Amino acid sequence: MTRILVAEDSATQIVHIRGLLQEAGFEVEVVKNGREAVMQLEQGNAYDLVLTDMMMPEMDGLQLVKAIRVHYSGMPVILMTGQGTDALAVEALEEGAAGYVPKSQLNDRLIREIQQVLHSAKVVESYATLLDCLRKNEFVFELTNDISLIDPLTDLLEQMMGGMNLCDSNGRIRCGMALEHALLNAIFRGNLEIPASQLCDSRDLLVEGEIPPEIAKRAAQSPYCDRKVFLDVVLTQEEATFVVRDEGKGFDTSRVPKPGHPDVLEREGGHGLLLMQTFMDEVTYNETGNQVVMVKRRDA
Repeated sequence: MTRILVAEDSATQIVHIRGLLQEAGFEVEVVKNGREAVMQLEQGNAYDLVLTDMMMPEMDGLQLVKAIRVHYSGMPVILMTGQGTDALAVEALEEGAAGYVPKSQLNDRLIREIQQVLHSAKVVESYATLLDCLRKNEFVFELTNDISLIDPLTDLLEQMMGGMNLCDSNGRIRCGMALEHALLNAIFRGNLEIPASQLCDSRDLLVEGEIPPEIAKRAAQSPYCDRKVFLDVVLTQEEATFVVRDEGKGFDTSRVPKPGHPDVLEREGGHGLLLMQTFMDEVTYNETGNQVVMVKRRDA
C-alpha cells in the first residue's frame, strides 16, 4: 500500500486530508510541522510521498522541501498552498517540489495530483551501469495523437537521463512531468485545438487512460486526425534538450507569463506551464507558438 507522510498543523485540515487519502486507499501518517516530518524520515520510516502544508511553525513547507532535496532527493513532495502563498509555492517548486494543490481545491485535485506524481515516479532502474557509459544520445520521434504513447516514451527518456546521471530520481520525475505536459499540450491544445476550458487538466486523461467522447470524436475527424507531434531529444553529459512541435495553428506566445511569475497559477493551463517553466532550466517557444524547446542542465 502507498504510504504518505502528511505535514499539517491544522487539526481541522488533518481530518479532512486524512479522510480524502484513506478513502483513496492510501496509508497515512500525520505530523504537525516540517521538523517532525524530517525526524520521521531520519528514523528510516518508508514513505512513497510527502504531502505538506506551506505555512507551519518551526519548519514550514518551503524549508521542508529544501531539506528533503538535500537529504532525501528521491522523495517526491507535494505542497498544499493557502491563499496568498503563490510566490512561496513557485519558490518551493523551484527548490524541488514535484507538485502543488491549492487548499481551496483539495477535494477536486489532491488525489489526482498525488496519482500523477506517483505515476511519474515509476521509472525502471535497469541498465544503469551501461547507461553510465553513454556520452550522447539522440532521439527523433514522429507521434500520432495517441496518449498511450506518452507513458513509455517518458519512462524511456527518464531512464536514459538517470543512467547518464543528468539528475537525481526526483529530477527525473520532474522532467518527465514537464515533458508529459508539453506533449499533451501539443496533442490536445495544438493538433486537436481543444480549448483549455474543456480540458480541465489533460494529465488526468493520461493517468485515467480515458478520453471523453467529444474529444475522441474530434480526434477522429480530418484534419485533426492527420496531424502529428514531433519530438527531438538530445541527451549529453551536460544537458537534455527536448523540442516538441505540433501541426496546429499555434498561439500568441506574448501572453506566456515570465518564469516564476505567480500569476501563472491562475491562468487556464497555468498548472502545466508552471511545471514546465519550473522543472526545466529553459523553456522557449517559436514565433507561431506550435513549438516549445525545453532544456534541463545537469544537476550541480
